[in-house]
Amino acid sequence: MYKILITAVMLACSNIFMTFAWYGHLKNLGGKPWVIAALVSWLIAFFEYMIQVPANRLGYQVMNLGQLKILQEAITLSIFVPFSILFMKQGLKQEYLWASLFIFAAVFCVFKGSLAR
Repeated sequence: MYKILITAVMLACSNIFMTFAWYGHLKNLGGKPWVIAALVSWLIAFFEYMIQVPANRLGYQVMNLGQLKILQEAITLSIFVPFSILFMKQGLKQEYLWASLFIFAAVFCVFKGSLAR
């Protein structure tokens, strides 16, 4: 269980970098040429990969690939929603809440057998 927790924390940290690399330029570099935004995003993504790769290697020791991917999707959503609301000033819509519920249901489904052990 400890490795799963460490993996989740590392993936959350890497996901913060990833979210800014993928979407932060929309707010901060909107007036710049796309190649500048791409270079800045690649620089940010470097740090994301420096955390994400070891996290996935650690997580794969105790989870199967499907569990690791679904965990990452849930973490992505957990990071993206506050980013979208607080940083990008986007509203929260009911259909996003429904989608979130289904993603977290997927986490439960892929881990329910593992949690019983």
